[in-house]
Amino acid sequence: MKDFAAIDFETANEQRTSVCSVGVVVVRGGEIIDRFYSLIRPEPEYYSYWNTRVHGLALEDTAGAPVFPHVWEKVAPLIEGLPLVAHNSPFDESCLRAVFQMYRMDYPEYAFHCTCRASRRVFGPQLPNHQLQTVAARCGYDLTQHHHALADAEACAAIALRIL
Repeated sequence: MKDFAAIDFETANEQRTSVCSVGVVVVRGGEIIDRFYSLIRPEPEYYSYWNTRVHGLALEDTAGAPVFPHVWEKVAPLIEGLPLVAHNSPFDESCLRAVFQMYRMDYPEYAFHCTCRASRRVFGPQLPNHQLQTVAARCGYDLTQHHHALADAEACAAIALRIL
């Protein structure tokens, strides 16, 4: 796969609608041509202890951030016509569908591909697990800011270029 957009969402709490950041890496012809990152004011607007512990974001970080529809106005043209790639894509796709539904936006039926599933097929028991940082390391990518949406999207793009 040489043309795609790698995407990653972080959430503020257990609700899939609570996306609080997004990272997108656009790949064309096997080369990264664009990157996008934004904080998002989550809905519902509260942070669980566990989510903040994972990604480090808290209410004060996103209090002045745009809501999802305003962020997506910038993302949509970047990814138009491209399949989306995510590590554990069922999570990211469910977040995307949930916020589209919550804001009553028409969902364009994005095609998703999963680098986690691909890792299981390609590497199988060669890896101790198929978490993003493990697979990224196996593919030669140094994921130093794990759980930052753009860093995770970049890692996902590197994995996809190697194994999809």
